[in-house]
Amino acid sequence: MKYVTYIRTDGADPTPRVGYLDGEDVIDAGFDGDMVAFIEAGAPAGTTFLAGRGDTIRLRAPLRPRTIRDFLAFEGHLKNAFAGLGKEIPEEWYTVPAYYKGLPDTVIGPGDEIPWPAYTHKLDHELELAAVIGRPGKDITEGDALEHVFGYTIWNDMSARDTQTRELPVGMGPCKAKDWDGSNVLGPCIVTADEIDPHNVDLEVRINGVRWGGDNTSAMHHTFEAMIAYASQGLTLRAGEILGSGTATGGSGLELDRWLRPGDLIEMEASGIGVLTNTVGPKPA
Repeated sequence: MKYVTYIRTDGADPTPRVGYLDGEDVIDAGFDGDMVAFIEAGAPAGTTFLAGRGDTIRLRAPLRPRTIRDFLAFEGHLKNAFAGLGKEIPEEWYTVPAYYKGLPDTVIGPGDEIPWPAYTHKLDHELELAAVIGRPGKDITEGDALEHVFGYTIWNDMSARDTQTRELPVGMGPCKAKDWDGSNVLGPCIVTADEIDPHNVDLEVRINGVRWGGDNTSAMHHTFEAMIAYASQGLTLRAGEILGSGTATGGSGLELDRWLRPGDLIEMEASGIGVLTNTVGPKPA
């Protein structure tokens, strides 16, 4: 099932609703509440009806996550990113699936314009697959981890690279390099876990129709099982939290020394999920 959050654009009730995709149609799921509440309720079956399609509805971010955790699972991305900095991957990376935490209120969705923060000159995209937690758990084993996943979505984890260069030596993790309104893009839908093999998802990013890079999740050094087990040590993971794979190899401009410009069209595609499409907004004076 491909679940979405949508609003009506025909002048009817503009309240966001939960629905699912049936071809080009959006079917309302018959649930009064947001996606996180829907997941917590066990994705209950309600009285469904045809909500519409592109001319009468608009897709929003599929959920406002309860929390955001972003990992670094693709060795190829790190090798490419560190090469230009003259750095090597630390040995600890191979044994610890470390992560940072982002701000749920920064999330926007498919079709939204990505704001360009005034303090950066090097705006960058990052292509990721994200797992959405569906069932709470604490001290989850790797063997049981995927049973706690509701589904998967695409995550464009935007970065202000020049700001990041100044912040990283402090050792506090990303700060304003990641935090601005609209810096995290999710969508276009959440595909339920029964329809996705997280170990074999093709990921690709295109800028203005030109492929810039991508990879398959089979190349991830740290699996989603390992991420979930690590994050849940001594801590309860709850429905509506998301865990990101980290940038796929070739999934950022940093690796290519190519940078976004105002008006660029970003298309991120994941097999079995679809295409997340956004345009980069104007650069403030």
